[in-house]
Amino acid sequence: MSAIALLPRILGTLFYYSPTSEEASASMEQLDQLPELLDWSTPAIILEATDHLCGYTPEELSMPFSILFEGQGPMAAPPWGSVYLDKENLLLGETTLAYRQFLIAHKVELDTKLNEPEDQFGLMILAMAYFMEAENDEAVEVLLSDHLLPWASRYLELLANADESGFYSNLSIVAGEFLKEVAAAYEVTAKTYTLHR
Repeated sequence: MSAIALLPRILGTLFYYSPTSEEASASMEQLDQLPELLDWSTPAIILEATDHLCGYTPEELSMPFSILFEGQGPMAAPPWGSVYLDKENLLLGETTLAYRQFLIAHKVELDTKLNEPEDQFGLMILAMAYFMEAENDEAVEVLLSDHLLPWASRYLELLANADESGFYSNLSIVAGEFLKEVAAAYEVTAKTYTLHR
């Protein structure tokens, strides 16, 4: 697997799966490799964030994950795109349906065993990894410009501010820098939306 595809695999997994899951466990073991997986434009930022990421056990992150991603109480940073892009802050809004059609057009079927919208941040990063591995540059570009970049920065900002553990705020920093690198590499500009959160 190429480094550029490995990075979104690690990030997407940690933004989607519980830290105590088998999937997340493998990704957490790879966190110390983050600075070497890409020729970062901001290596000092990545090194500092990585240093903070590597000091946690999955058990320590179980409650923060539940609060931030599973909705134990009000969610300060919902991880679904349509919450930011839909005027009513709805799950399964028009942008979710557009993203679903995009996945169908590319013959991608998500089988997460959970009944939740496809536009969850981690799932979208994992879809990007899939397209990168398949060398489907056009799909990566559309995913970024139309479906992910329009709301990702706002989500990552809210997540970083809401996280009390320090882990997900530092993961947000790495994810934000990664999205900047990918957008530059693919020469992608985010489609303009009015954000509603």
